[in-house]
Amino acid sequence: MGDIFDSDTEVTCRAGGTYDAKITDRWNALHGTPLGSYGLAVAVRALARRMPHPDPLSVSAYFLRPVEGGPAVAHTEVARTGNRMATGQVSLSQDGEEKLRAIATFTDLHRVDGDTSMFGGPPQLPPPDECVDPLDGVAMPGMSLLDRVEYRTTEVPGWLRGEPGGTPARDLWMRLRDGREPDPLALVLLWDAMSPMVLEIGRSPSTTLEATVHIRRRPARGWLACRVGTRYVTGGLCEEDMDIWDSAGRLVAQSRQLTLLHRPAPS
Repeated sequence: MGDIFDSDTEVTCRAGGTYDAKITDRWNALHGTPLGSYGLAVAVRALARRMPHPDPLSVSAYFLRPVEGGPAVAHTEVARTGNRMATGQVSLSQDGEEKLRAIATFTDLHRVDGDTSMFGGPPQLPPPDECVDPLDGVAMPGMSLLDRVEYRTTEVPGWLRGEPGGTPARDLWMRLRDGREPDPLALVLLWDAMSPMVLEIGRSPSTTLEATVHIRRRPARGWLACRVGTRYVTGGLCEEDMDIWDSAGRLVAQSRQLTLLHRPAPS
């Protein structure tokens, strides 16, 4: 077990920094098409093949068009390499259309050291086996992401009960369902593997326009504790922030995405 994510993000070198990939339908989200961060994980994996350091440290991505199931091509470019860090760019295209573009800096997270000061801590959650599966008994046809990722929360979110709770924030546990342990590339996917927080205030789902992900360290084995929330909705746009902590209580990733709210269907 644990090879679905790896096989679904596999890339094959063509020539000149170009890689072939196949986007599968096993990571489809609420809108019925592949999760944007799944496409990003494929792109970052291609770029990683060009980097002299193993781990993504910072990834900034622009999502230009929805990724679709089928063949994809990743074009990579190395911008700079150094002893500690290297930076490059990757563009993921399908049928001649660019779907996303990202700039990423890589390093060896085992070698990252220096001053550390913490002004916050992980979510105070009961152990996963004392929490509830918020999707138990919930049918979401076409959302194959739920076969790949599982969640635990202290209670079922209000929007899933048909009673939005009014606060667009949540603490939860998350992990890949097939037992694959988390690593930096999996974190490039998981920051976006949650339902939009604006559902909790009765808004329509949102589409990610831009996102930045910081990988702070390689995670320990086990569940990931996540804190996710939105603070501002203005002009049909909102941000969503996520902090991810590993089973040892260490901060392993942070993300911020800018999203566009879908307009409600005319009545």
